[in-house]
Amino acid sequence: MGCEIERKFLVLDDSWKASVAEKHHLIQGYASPAGKIGTIRFRVIDDERAYLTLKGHSRGIERSEFEYELPVSDVLEMLQQFGNGATIEKIRHIVPAGDFKWEIDEFLSENSGLVVAEIELPRTDASFDRPAWLGKEVSGDRRFGNGFLSQMPFSRWGKDK
Repeated sequence: MGCEIERKFLVLDDSWKASVAEKHHLIQGYASPAGKIGTIRFRVIDDERAYLTLKGHSRGIERSEFEYELPVSDVLEMLQQFGNGATIEKIRHIVPAGDFKWEIDEFLSENSGLVVAEIELPRTDASFDRPAWLGKEVSGDRRFGNGFLSQMPFSRWGKDK
């Protein structure tokens, strides 16, 4: 079984940009899941690669995850036929730091202004270096989940952002 152990943080400033090793344009949408599935995601990266991902419900910072690469045309068709009609768009920056790589997402469109850093860990108690640009942890705040952002974009949150 696949497993994702991920922590998510807000980003304080742009100082991370000097360390970007690669970046990708992502468009992703979601289907309405049922039962034990927490998320069904359709993702296209740089119009070149595409994935179907099934994720279980979160248990803290851990959840099951199964991801399958498929032809871009298939994933775009699935998104059209099975998606809930809402998508998110972002630029994902890969920033190496210590033994790990941070994925820093700069959201676009209705989520513009939101910048989130994620780190995938090998175990829930794994330690990692905290870069100076790392802000408040939001791992347990469902508002910062991409599925939620597709339905309730950051620009609509009001003053309690």
